[in-house]
Amino acid sequence: MFLIILAIVAVFVIYVFSTYNKFQTVKTRIEASIQEIGNQLKRQADLIPNLESSAKAFLKHEKEIFTMLADARKAINAAIKEGIPQKMVDASSKLQELLPRLSVVVEDNPELRAQEPVMKLMDELRDTADKVMYARRTLIDLVADFNRMLLTVPSNIIGNLFGFTKQEGLKMPAGGEHLEVKTEETKTPKVKLEE
Repeated sequence: MFLIILAIVAVFVIYVFSTYNKFQTVKTRIEASIQEIGNQLKRQADLIPNLESSAKAFLKHEKEIFTMLADARKAINAAIKEGIPQKMVDASSKLQELLPRLSVVVEDNPELRAQEPVMKLMDELRDTADKVMYARRTLIDLVADFNRMLLTVPSNIIGNLFGFTKQEGLKMPAGGEHLEVKTEETKTPKVKLEE
């Protein structure tokens, strides 16, 4: 009988340590993913000025876009220094809003599309946007896993016992157009390539 009780206690202790370690692992990965968002935003803020100066010669008439790019870059650097994930993402969103405008300028000017500095700028902006989006997705998934463990039995008992608290993650507005799908968005897009 003593061996059965000892085995049950041993299994319980192993479970407690295992669950505690899982909480700590996910929490550490959340912190690392926040740093990765900052890392990608820093890359973006460092890389874009160099590419921007190369492309400026070809886009002199679109001075407003470059002023907005510079402002967005400053906001990203300030957010990185503060280290608050939500501020980093908000600052990055300013830059993401400029990408379609810059694309339109390039598309409206066929001679610009062929220029290597402009193409490099566009490619790097897209690449960085993808990397930031991937880093955000990782953070969202890790926060969801951590918070799920805090809400489900029996891991929530261990989490509460050791004082783990819900992770915030990224915040989204509770309402707005981004939560709605319009009828035209549900139709299959038609692609026409000019001959």
